[in-house]
Amino acid sequence: MPGREDIFQKAMNDGHSAAWDQEWDKAAAAYRQALQEFPDHPKALNSLGLALYQLGSFEEALHIYMNVAKLSPDDPAPMEKVAQLSERIGDLKTAVEAALRAGDLFLKQRDTEKALENWARVTNLNPENAIAHSRLAQVHEKLGHIQQAVTEYLAIASIIQRAGNIQKTKEMVDKALSLLPNSLEVKQAQTLLNTGQLLPKPIRGKGGTGPIRMAQVKQLQKPKTSSGLDPIAEARQKALTQLAELLFEYSDDNPSAQERKGLSAIMKGTGGLSLQQSEQTKVVLHLGLAIDAQTKGNEAQAAEEFESALEAGFKHPSLYFMLGLLRFKGERIESAQRFLQNAVKHHDYALGTRLLLGQLFAGKSRFNEAALEYLEALKLADSITVPAEKSDEISQQYEPLIEAHENQKDETILRKVCENINNLLMRPDWREQLHKTREQMPKQDGDMIAPLADVILQAQSSSVLESMNRINHLARMGNLRSAMDEAYYAIQYAPTYLPLHMLMGDLLVQENHDADAIVKYSIVAHAYSVRGEVLQATKLLRRIIQLAPMDFGSRSRLIDQLIARGHTDDAIREYLELAAIYSRLAELDLARKTYTTALRVVQQGNANRDWNAHILQRMADIDLQRLDWKQALRVYEQLRTITPDDDATRRQLVELNLRMAQNDKAMNELENYVNHLESQNKNDVAILFIQDTLKEHPDQPLLKRALAVQFQHAGRIEEAISLLDVLGETLMQSGNKKGAFEVINQIILMNPPNVEEYRKLLYQMQNG
Repeated sequence: MPGREDIFQKAMNDGHSAAWDQEWDKAAAAYRQALQEFPDHPKALNSLGLALYQLGSFEEALHIYMNVAKLSPDDPAPMEKVAQLSERIGDLKTAVEAALRAGDLFLKQRDTEKALENWARVTNLNPENAIAHSRLAQVHEKLGHIQQAVTEYLAIASIIQRAGNIQKTKEMVDKALSLLPNSLEVKQAQTLLNTGQLLPKPIRGKGGTGPIRMAQVKQLQKPKTSSGLDPIAEARQKALTQLAELLFEYSDDNPSAQERKGLSAIMKGTGGLSLQQSEQTKVVLHLGLAIDAQTKGNEAQAAEEFESALEAGFKHPSLYFMLGLLRFKGERIESAQRFLQNAVKHHDYALGTRLLLGQLFAGKSRFNEAALEYLEALKLADSITVPAEKSDEISQQYEPLIEAHENQKDETILRKVCENINNLLMRPDWREQLHKTREQMPKQDGDMIAPLADVILQAQSSSVLESMNRINHLARMGNLRSAMDEAYYAIQYAPTYLPLHMLMGDLLVQENHDADAIVKYSIVAHAYSVRGEVLQATKLLRRIIQLAPMDFGSRSRLIDQLIARGHTDDAIREYLELAAIYSRLAELDLARKTYTTALRVVQQGNANRDWNAHILQRMADIDLQRLDWKQALRVYEQLRTITPDDDATRRQLVELNLRMAQNDKAMNELENYVNHLESQNKNDVAILFIQDTLKEHPDQPLLKRALAVQFQHAGRIEEAISLLDVLGETLMQSGNKKGAFEVINQIILMNPPNVEEYRKLLYQMQNG
């Protein structure tokens, strides 16, 4: 049964609207709704694929584009996406096959530039692919790109020579020689061939390193069992994947890398997270070598390379985790502990890191510290495997258990705790095991879920929880003073139980003692942060900011916590809010500095790239307010690179250059944008753009001449000539004879019916 067109169209429009606002999760949801009406609609599938790509769901996006490629086998665009996404996830075989096919399809459509781009992708991934080199050689030769064609023919010769076909090898070298007889490279190849030596192998082009490393990591990560990975192996997998993704992003030919290079000039001098080009090169080199060493099982060498990347200025939780893991395996315990303590705050690595620290301390017979790390690990694992709405509840129930265990001195008990938790979690089916353990526990009254630690510790910490229940009950009844008295009583028995302190802060807020509540929340947030429990610290800092939006210190601490957890997008939102507050206070320098810092954080690799344009626009707004036109121009030039279709950015570039009396640059910007619009068959938009610019600068003759050209292209010859007639007369009256001369020449080139009159006028002007 066919779907409803009206529902489909509304969903598509909603998706496009969300995509325009860069709300990709909403866009994806809308496109999915559209596909429920027409499951095989190519446009809806393409749109969903793009949204998923922007969300980082590469595997699902690849599946979508593969479907589109089947539905539209003659369309090269989805096949190109299949190649790009396969490359992105390290499936190089599929990437090569898809890129070859995409190149052939683009060639059928006479789009040689895109065909060459796809075949070049193949040779980057597999330098010895003879088919891609052959396609490149033939097309470059037909286009007159002689040097490129010669390079490709020599690459084919090298591949064929190694296959044992000497006659065909000679033909390829002779072909190269016929195209470029004086080429030193060709003559050297001919000499090698005549003396029976091997020709140099084709080299991998720039930009191929990232995908190769991703493929290596993918191969390295294959689980040894069908049931999955233990938490440490899972964390290792995430770390290696993140590092490979960063290599992919920093790949020389990758668009993200090009974007970074442009942004680096704007962020110059901000320090911290953004690497200089020389440092970036070193980091890429050492990370690549480290992954190579991991692939070959040389973990000592991998650790050395990771440390070299750290020394080059690269600081990332994935790097700290890998260094901690490798140094632990290499029995360099002090180094391992230092690195792991840097990784424990990030949610991707917290569980694996806690287990490693537990093993580390147990190995040093520091069983009290080991048991605490294991209990923290169990708390994390337990909160991961219960329903999301119960996660916080479970985490809080662990606190009195852990606190009660801090004073445990019996080494036998401590050792048993470590062994029990290690046996429970260090297994590939650890999630299933936790579920089974929970099923065997006694059922609780109501919706309450007991922590798994009860089974392992069999501790009696219920008194604190009972006090918490009484406090909550009194508060709900409105007896706030009695609730606070109960809290003071309970805290005598559990002075370091942080949820109790949080509850006291909540009571202070209800009593309208906001200042005291903020002090309480700040102390508790700091305690959570010191303990490595970043999630709880983050929640408390958010409460403080809700109570006191102008508390800049708390907001800065919140941003630090969000970055530590890997929630970069949330951190950037806080930066933007902070910058907005500074702007409202007319602290424009501080606002711009905050935006610059936010932009630097985006460049760390795990934030949504859509933030770049948003932040740059805010920076440009501030520069315009400060009348710093030169700096605003630099920002808008970068915005033009990121968002070439943005009319407002293009208009500002023309406007700023005109304000700065850089008329030639202004006209270059205008011409570039008009050409861009013409390439998309948007001539009407180009005319409106120039007309709007003329309203602001009616005395600019170059703008009028540009408008006349657009009128001519649109077939509106009379309007073009009328405009130029008035302009020529104005220029003559102002004494600009040269300008008037150029305008009349422009009219003559349009060949109007009365062209002879203009030629006579031109002759008179030339001869005085």
